[in-house]
Amino acid sequence: MRETKRREREMHDPPKEKSIRDIIKGNLFVFGLISGIWFILRTGRKPSRATYPCQQAALFNTNIWIASYVLPVIMATEKIPTFIQDRKKIVAIIGIIAFVTGAGGYNWYLNQSVTGQSIEQAITDYGLTLDARTASLFPVSDIFVITGTNGADDGVKALISNMGEQSLLFYKSQSSGRNKGPNGLISSNDVIIIKVNCQWDERGGTNTDLLKSIIQAIIEHPDGFTGEIIVSDNGQGENRGSLNLGGSFTYLENNALNPAQSIQNVVDSFPESNKVSTYLWSDITETRVYEYSMGDFDDGYVVNTTVNPRTGIMVSYAKFKTKYGTYVSFKNGVYDSTNNTYDSERLKVINLSMLKSHSAYGVSASIKNYMGVPSDVITSEISGRSLATHSTIGRGGLGTLMVETRYPILNIIDAIWINAVPGNGPWTPYESATETNIITASTDPVALDYWSVKYILHQAWQLRTNTNSESMDPDNTTFGFFGNWLRLSMDELIRGGYQVNIDEEHMNVYLYQMSQ
Repeated sequence: MRETKRREREMHDPPKEKSIRDIIKGNLFVFGLISGIWFILRTGRKPSRATYPCQQAALFNTNIWIASYVLPVIMATEKIPTFIQDRKKIVAIIGIIAFVTGAGGYNWYLNQSVTGQSIEQAITDYGLTLDARTASLFPVSDIFVITGTNGADDGVKALISNMGEQSLLFYKSQSSGRNKGPNGLISSNDVIIIKVNCQWDERGGTNTDLLKSIIQAIIEHPDGFTGEIIVSDNGQGENRGSLNLGGSFTYLENNALNPAQSIQNVVDSFPESNKVSTYLWSDITETRVYEYSMGDFDDGYVVNTTVNPRTGIMVSYAKFKTKYGTYVSFKNGVYDSTNNTYDSERLKVINLSMLKSHSAYGVSASIKNYMGVPSDVITSEISGRSLATHSTIGRGGLGTLMVETRYPILNIIDAIWINAVPGNGPWTPYESATETNIITASTDPVALDYWSVKYILHQAWQLRTNTNSESMDPDNTTFGFFGNWLRLSMDELIRGGYQVNIDEEHMNVYLYQMSQ
């Protein structure tokens, strides 16, 4: 009966006009030909582009076109030009090339591509309006924004691919290709510190799904990862943070799709062969030590008692032995006890921060996340509270800390859940959080903080209340507020020789929307 009615409708309904897109998609010859032309034009003089997802898809379509139309014509042709001596060999070679590249491209496409698209504007489910932009002034800071991600999906893969398309390669390798090359960020044998936020539980800590995806991306290094990954933070000792633990990797209530998934659970999910571990610097934050080169092999904090005249900070940093026996100085690098030398180049830091309000300093993001690097306890004991590290944030002290210890190779902001209520953070219970499903990244922590706070955190508050927040507004330069100390931190980084900026005219913003 249903089939009869369907046929009756087809007899009476006029045929629908097909769009040009439908015609092309329905015509294999035209579709394959256009794919080939597009592949050539888009790849241009940069062969590395051939490894991008869109190019791989176009190459696959082109190979089907060759197999369907070009090879049969060659096989059917009786008169072969004189310069072709052996038709069967030519056909075989073309066939093999088409099969190998097509099958390889198709396999790569199925297993490596992410679903989504680069866009000029995103309007999120929460109502945030995010716009891509192109810098009009140099030097330029690139900001990468992935929307529609929950941390457990392919959001990190999308981030890495989008960075790669703008020549910011995630993997350092002698061979050039998709997201890899001699100028990449992470070598196969590097020791990576992922600096998270573990001072608070619930939505106040780093999204553990996102952390897991980042670790997975590192160990999938195309050259084979033989290095080490350490997840670290300093919640600054007892009587601070959730449950007065001073930070923890084993909270019962976490920021994840499965709230029971702690940071330690994530780390333990990887096999020992991957050499992924945690080190809670809170455990050594009261122990003052000296560098390995001075014969001190104890874990603890090295302190430079010289006070910075501009920011008032007394710089301190951790040195420690990892679970796998590697000696690490946060400032000087990986230590070789045999030769009494440091390998600074081998130690890399990924600064994985939250996006939330802060009761004292307005905002917690990339720069503020470095408060989990020093020992506030020891500097307080030496100098008194007035020169404790935390007290110097408003004067740009964490900018000084980045310069005098170790600058991150990449800053990633976890804005999957945010706390957009002024003064309500840094503790963020589940009921105080807003789901925005965004991650942002840049090599410039200042530009990243400015853009992420202005267009995600502050905009979320504006949408909720139709008012501005002077404590979170990055354009408010009143002393003591976020916009002011962010600029003071920027001044310190510029003095240290780093290219950072706070002017949007110097920012490229690349948007990528994940498919739902």
